[in-house]
Amino acid sequence: MRTSPPPEPEPASRWRRAAHLFPGQGDFSVGSLIRAARAGSVGAAVREVFGQIDEVAVERGLRPLGPWLLGRQPPSGRELAQAATGTSQLALYGASIAIHRALSTSYGAPSVVVGVSFGEIAALTAAGALTVRDGARVAHDLAVVLARCPGGLSLLGCSEQSAHRLLERAGAPDAVVAVVNDDRSAVIAGPVPALARVEKVAGDEGVSTMRLRLPFSSHHPALAEQSAVFAASVRAYPLTETRVPVYSAVAGRRYRPDDDLPRRLADCLVRPAVVPTVLRQAARHRPDVFFEAGTGDALASSARTVLSTNPALPVHAPLAEPDFPW
Repeated sequence: MRTSPPPEPEPASRWRRAAHLFPGQGDFSVGSLIRAARAGSVGAAVREVFGQIDEVAVERGLRPLGPWLLGRQPPSGRELAQAATGTSQLALYGASIAIHRALSTSYGAPSVVVGVSFGEIAALTAAGALTVRDGARVAHDLAVVLARCPGGLSLLGCSEQSAHRLLERAGAPDAVVAVVNDDRSAVIAGPVPALARVEKVAGDEGVSTMRLRLPFSSHHPALAEQSAVFAASVRAYPLTETRVPVYSAVAGRRYRPDDDLPRRLADCLVRPAVVPTVLRQAARHRPDVFFEAGTGDALASSARTVLSTNPALPVHAPLAEPDFPW
């Protein structure tokens, strides 16, 4: 994934109002999580959060993740990906909630949160709409549905407009722009042969490409049936009003009290996620800092690009910054 150098950490006293950014599944580093879990504040949050998530893991017939991640022989990313359906999604969800909690302990609760794709589950949990356990159940339900979503996802190093042009030139009408990260990065979704054609054309034109290591498609209108199944599963859990504003990259706005949240979450399967729109909206709350509540820094890098007109606004990806001041 494309990254940009993080800014130098600033005095913590300046960070009074934070925005927490919850990424999707394309930038999950197991190694970063394990290293952070060995630190005091993050490790305590990881143990607390995964203690609750593992109740759901056992309930769903999965291996408990906490002892595995914190044990002497933690899993590699490949091992997580090859584990039973839902294992990697529970790991990512748990990591995001744990990082959010560690950041909240150090700098106070966020004043606004932003969810991107799968990250919307963690964002809603962080905002109080779901309990940690029910959020884990929703994450597992989505993983089961995603296992029935054929196709794949590819990252292109270009703008949304250029991505659309590449789809046309490749003759790939069954592929779509799934995620717009910023003006230099977009993700396309569709059947694997269509993605291969687009990648070939992009390479010929000097556009970088990377097939995401996710064995499914998402953000594609052909997944309406799977979206309906997921929405029905989410209705089994109580969702309460959020304590702080939650911005959805798929909805393109802040969630409202009258939103049908199960339906909105299910939109992540059929509608594109446009990250710049909600980053700019969240910035109107005038946070002192943006934190990526994930294990990588792709979303933070996009935030730096999108919000570059305000260079004084710091953006940090704590788990990707060895010297981050916890």
